[in-house]
Amino acid sequence: MKTRADAQDIVRLLDTVAAAMTAQRPRLIELDSVIGDGDLGITMEKGFAAAAALAHTSAALEPGAILMKAGMEIVKVAPSTMGTLMGTGLMRGGKAVAGKPQLTAADMTTFLRAFLSGVMERGKAKPGEKTIVDVLIPAVDAMEAYSGEDVERVWAEAERGAAEGVEATKRMVSQHGKAAVFREKTKGLEDPGGAAVFALISACHASFAS
Repeated sequence: MKTRADAQDIVRLLDTVAAAMTAQRPRLIELDSVIGDGDLGITMEKGFAAAAALAHTSAALEPGAILMKAGMEIVKVAPSTMGTLMGTGLMRGGKAVAGKPQLTAADMTTFLRAFLSGVMERGKAKPGEKTIVDVLIPAVDAMEAYSGEDVERVWAEAERGAAEGVEATKRMVSQHGKAAVFREKTKGLEDPGGAAVFALISACHASFAS
């Protein structure tokens, strides 16, 4: 059982996320082409590739600082709506755990809760509007329900919650962005942003499960 995550663990986490976004690029493009601009896969791959590269040059910093710098890098290289939300989430999450040389399972929960808060404030989205918020909320709730110390397990709980969120979005109607134009036609479809966030959380879990 791993109870602490240091800077090298965070670098590996961002590497794992970047690899996942490259793997998921075709699927995210396909999902986004139905009710969006079709560039989501490109944004996620480009943003997290840059974040991972920066993390390697910032490995001497503490975890929170690495995450904040990674977020700033995503905003810089992928200044789309999704890129801005992902960058903001990382910056806010990193700030919430700043100053700690190692992160516990509880710190990971604090990180994702702050990530969610940053996304909600920046994106102005509310629960039930078929956005990434509807995937992040159950992920955070699942993490908060876990009282153990295993870092891998707390991310496993987040992945489980996120999966439930993805399924729930299929019953919702899009109310933001280009997808809002389709309204009722989006019911039954997977939210592209939600799929991207699930890939993100799943990769975070994978980085500690390996």
